[in-house]
Amino acid sequence: MAEDDAQTDELEDGAEAKPSGKRKLILFGAIGFLVLGGGAAAFLLGLFDSGPPEAETAQQDVQQEVYFYDLPELTVNLSTIDNRNAYLKMRISLEVDDQSVANKIEPYLPRILDTFQVYLRELRSTDLRGSSGLFRLKEELHRRINIAIYPAKVNDVLFKQLIIQ
Repeated sequence: MAEDDAQTDELEDGAEAKPSGKRKLILFGAIGFLVLGGGAAAFLLGLFDSGPPEAETAQQDVQQEVYFYDLPELTVNLSTIDNRNAYLKMRISLEVDDQSVANKIEPYLPRILDTFQVYLRELRSTDLRGSSGLFRLKEELHRRINIAIYPAKVNDVLFKQLIIQ
């Protein structure tokens, strides 16, 4: 009978050992989940990001100096389906990084004006309606001028005056 009591004690000890092992496993799993979840939340909230160095912040606060080059006034006859006249009158300013780029534009001015005239004469007044039409015009002129003065580069084309009549 003593053997039966020893076996019963062993079974009870074994039965108690299994649940405590499961409890430990669950406890470690929960702790691991909380640590990983907290780390992921901190990462997503940007707590691990270090701010930009002070030198970069100072450079961002100072606006970069730019130069502008004014093109001569352009007046073109727009293409129309009916026989009425439509004109486009515009004054454009080019934004460049420095004065040397502005100086490089001068020798190419006849090429730039020719490129603009050819493109603008094919436009219809309906092509220039709304802000999307003007945005397309601006982007196309920007693309054409950068091709004409390559390797120099213009940053932006700015409309100073734009009249469609």
